[in-house]
Amino acid sequence: MSNLRDFRVLSFDVYGTLIDYETGILSALESLLAANNGTDIPRLRLLETYHEFEVMQQQETPDMPYSQLLSTILFRMFDRLGLAPPTVKESEAFGSSVGSWPAFPDTVTALRRLAKRYKLVVLSNIDRDSFALTNSGPLEGFPFDLVITAQDIGSYKPDPRNFEYMMKTVKGEFNADKQHIIQTAQSQFHDHHPARAMGITSAWIVRPGAIMGNREKEIYTWRFDTLGDMADALEAELGTL
Repeated sequence: MSNLRDFRVLSFDVYGTLIDYETGILSALESLLAANNGTDIPRLRLLETYHEFEVMQQQETPDMPYSQLLSTILFRMFDRLGLAPPTVKESEAFGSSVGSWPAFPDTVTALRRLAKRYKLVVLSNIDRDSFALTNSGPLEGFPFDLVITAQDIGSYKPDPRNFEYMMKTVKGEFNADKQHIIQTAQSQFHDHHPARAMGITSAWIVRPGAIMGNREKEIYTWRFDTLGDMADALEAELGTL
């Protein structure tokens, strides 16, 4: 196995890896569920229903901005869960909630540590405006070296076009080939399986307890519970821990 220090670029998933989007989604649904007597619906069912319709909508409308996609799937979710349909205002509020989803406690400090060694690239299933809110808020204005959104590409991961676009852009911006890149992500479905198919090395940031994006077959080169653990491992290799 190669060493972490041998690579030059980290390509990040954001929502699920840097941002605790499961907590963010459930928080955004809380008042809507309370108004519909739906507070007894288990967390697992809510998140699995969300993930099912998110993936379905991304496949059906790959060029739909993510905030709009969220608003759209809320109607499908509530129908499946047996809840009254949300109002347009409620669905729009859910779509606009992304910027308030919290970062994991270790995220920003770990990014600062990793930036000393790598170019840090965002490759996210998000729209530009929503990511701007996340970056200026929970991510504390962290200066990523490159930001690539699904809106820029016109498709959502795990579509191989997203990884092809990232590799081409990273080559042009940093003269780095795929053997220099680590796809750094929580989701097996969105990131690790397609990255392996593209020949890209990956680091699995497990985020213990995460529900969405898991697959029975777990693919990765490195496995860390948190991004902070990955930064620890790099610094141990470099002798700076």
